[in-house]
Amino acid sequence: MNSRANQLKAFDRLLTIMDELREQCPWDKKQTMESLRHLTIEETYELGDAILDNDLEEIKKEVGDILLHLVFYAKIGSETNSFDIADVCNSICEKLIHRHPHIYGDVKVKDEAEVKRNWEKLKLKEGKTSVLEGVPKSLPALVKANRIQDKVSGVGFDWEEPEQVWEKVEEELSEFKVEVAKNDRDAMESEFGDVLFSLVNYARFKNINPENALERTNKKFSKRFQYLESKAKSLNKDLKDMTLAEMDVFWEEAKKL
Repeated sequence: MNSRANQLKAFDRLLTIMDELREQCPWDKKQTMESLRHLTIEETYELGDAILDNDLEEIKKEVGDILLHLVFYAKIGSETNSFDIADVCNSICEKLIHRHPHIYGDVKVKDEAEVKRNWEKLKLKEGKTSVLEGVPKSLPALVKANRIQDKVSGVGFDWEEPEQVWEKVEEELSEFKVEVAKNDRDAMESEFGDVLFSLVNYARFKNINPENALERTNKKFSKRFQYLESKAKSLNKDLKDMTLAEMDVFWEEAKKL
């Protein structure tokens, strides 16, 4: 691995290139924080895909893309004397030091859970009025549910045992079935949301990331379905003209691959 000196040299090189692009490239000169925002979100999802695929080479590339965006935001901030990359780095360093008193102070902790509780308490002391303030409103619902539950758990609002959470899942499923029988669309949606929220909570107790779990299933299903499509094409058949039994033969083949 590179030495700290080489790491700093590489980062300085990136900062220099960013300065040059901002001054000389028509596209880079035109960008604003708002125009970069959706691209940053896209890059973050691409990094997420690479992580789930365990593709280390692709992870390296996507981390680089995100780092470029962070440097870009800092460069734009410096142009209005709002902040620069040093301000960004120093700000996060100060936050990390302040929120890790068990490392940089005299606080004693016994485990990870206590670290998380202290983290949330410190955030409230910093002026936040709710532990949920740190959950972005624009997060996808599944990710947001997981973060909400993780946040409130940090201040002790939580179940004690996984079995209690599973009982809640079963209770919500029962309530959902009642509304399905009534065919009340609005009530079904509400109860289905409760089922998902409870399942996310149970996943948290089992140390399962629900977003990663669902995306793995999405990828698995997509690969199997694309195998089904390719087999049908090789037989000059259209999926719409095939029976479910015929499709199932190829589906079972895909599951074995």
